[in-house]
Amino acid sequence: MHYSILDLCPVPEGSTAADAMRNTADLARHAESLGYYRYWMAEHHNMAGIASAATSVLLGHVAGKTSTIRVGAGGIMLPNHAPLTIAEQFGTLASLYGDRIDLGLGRAPGGDHAVWHALRRGRTGEDNFPAEVLELMGYLGDAEPGAPVQAHPGQGTHVPIWILGSSLYGAQLAAHFGLPYAFASHFALDALEDAAYIYRRDFKPSASLAAPKFMLAVNVIGADTDEEAAYLRTSVQQAFARLRSGKPSKLPAPVDDIDAEIGVALRRGVDQALRISAVGSRETVRRQLAELVAKYNPDELILTGQIHDHEARKKSFEIAAQALEELAQAA
Repeated sequence: MHYSILDLCPVPEGSTAADAMRNTADLARHAESLGYYRYWMAEHHNMAGIASAATSVLLGHVAGKTSTIRVGAGGIMLPNHAPLTIAEQFGTLASLYGDRIDLGLGRAPGGDHAVWHALRRGRTGEDNFPAEVLELMGYLGDAEPGAPVQAHPGQGTHVPIWILGSSLYGAQLAAHFGLPYAFASHFALDALEDAAYIYRRDFKPSASLAAPKFMLAVNVIGADTDEEAAYLRTSVQQAFARLRSGKPSKLPAPVDDIDAEIGVALRRGVDQALRISAVGSRETVRRQLAELVAKYNPDELILTGQIHDHEARKKSFEIAAQALEELAQAA
């Protein structure tokens, strides 16, 4: 089973977006050395703590700093863009870096209503996502004779497309088109079991995929001890609490008492949303990942971890890779 990384390019308090981008390139090289299969980044807007808004630009930076790991979007929020534009961007990446590029597609705006308005000014609110996915697939596939519009670069690159989602909608669409499906279980898991079941049940083989391929997203924070990992985790707990309160910020530094910082009620709600997680020492991370794999039976894991200190973040992904290698050897 492949294991991969989802990097939101976090901007810790006390640092800049430029610092975050340097950290991303360093983490990508580290991930490649550890045997991670993919390195994905996600489109988010109007968030001071996330520096991956211009996702395809940053993916080019990461691909240029690595040599073997797959690099892709997890994902591009397609309704924010013309399908031709995305085909040209990812066709360019594929032309530069060969068969290492993935394209995950989401349906959300990647921000709040103000972001929706700023990005989609002049467009209707009509949901054309399935048609736009098909249009994009056409631009990346073999050229149709006589087609009035072609993506140059893009046409014929066959960049692999994934559908991303946190509801049954994405599962049904991915199954219908015969595409791989990634569920955003690292923050939204209410429909996880139903989505995985429906996707696998309704999957229709396609020219690009013969059998369903389901990816599970997991928060991972590994450290030398369970106590240290719990301390590091307070950064993402604070960040998620601020986001839920309508006050997104840079990634906060960890604190000794998370309940004193955000309150018990809010902390419980945050922990509920983030419960697809493995947090602790290598032994604890290995056990929790094994439990998640046994319960959801994913074809692939994609790990994410918002940690304030860059070196601690690198170590966390190293611990996770070691844990997964031990699981593979045991299997």
